[in-house]
Amino acid sequence: MLSYRSAGRPWLGMLIGLGLCALTVGHASARTLSTAYGDVEVVDLPERVVTLYEGALDTALAAGVTPLAAVSTRGGDGVASYLQARVEDIAIVGTSREINIESVVAQRPDVILAAPRLPEEQYRLLSRIAPTLVPASEPYQPDTWKEEARFFGQALGRETRIDEVISRVEQRAAVLSEQHSQESASLVRWMPQGALVMSEAIFSNVLLAASGFDVNDGDVVKQGRPHSDPLSLENLARIDSDWLFLATLNEEGEQALASAKSSPAFARLDVVKRDQVVPVDGQLWTSATGPLAAEAILDDIEEALR
Repeated sequence: MLSYRSAGRPWLGMLIGLGLCALTVGHASARTLSTAYGDVEVVDLPERVVTLYEGALDTALAAGVTPLAAVSTRGGDGVASYLQARVEDIAIVGTSREINIESVVAQRPDVILAAPRLPEEQYRLLSRIAPTLVPASEPYQPDTWKEEARFFGQALGRETRIDEVISRVEQRAAVLSEQHSQESASLVRWMPQGALVMSEAIFSNVLLAASGFDVNDGDVVKQGRPHSDPLSLENLARIDSDWLFLATLNEEGEQALASAKSSPAFARLDVVKRDQVVPVDGQLWTSATGPLAAEAILDDIEEALR
């Protein structure tokens, strides 16, 4: 949902002004990208970039481009903690579900990098502000994050830089896979209502699999869903793997997890007895995507295996 004030529609005049400016740019240095909503032309190299998707922000930073604005991360009011040091003064123009259109217009962007499956109504409005790039990617596929990163890299005219980072991630994961035997691993996000088992197909679990782990979702995640319904403490044995990566998003989740850890059901898990429960950042492990997120997750895996 895009939000804006209707009184006087102050953003409308700004849209018209942006359109007139665009007419003066010319097309000599433009290129065409295939997107979810057809071909879109982008002038190379865009300098004023707005990202409306966490994966787009991550990729832009990996490519050496600092966006003017972004949406807040899940469970927070700013960008994800693993990116905060890189974008201290970035403007927040809404959430992934509700974008403040006036704030986007105020940035006077050259290009807008949006999320896959952005509703067409929102796309039509955003594309009046600046070329809006929506990847035509399929969710929950092993290479989706790479396809999206290369798409945004192309939009920014920085394909080579992104290819280099992806190659580095692949090489690091291959080394990790060789360094330890095939062990099972589960990823759980702990919420106040209970443990959510994350799908084997989400970004971080794809990286765990590439790093040599046999990812186990306990057969409790429905196909096409990012996670299960909340598990009761009595059903925690479903995710009793060799390794348990345990994520929380906020203080409420941490409090709920602290309470669960004191329960006999949690203490009975073999993974707890082996002391192979690894606390991880939920914003990174269960919400983020992109080359920088991949490197940060691999950092966590390397640390756990030491």
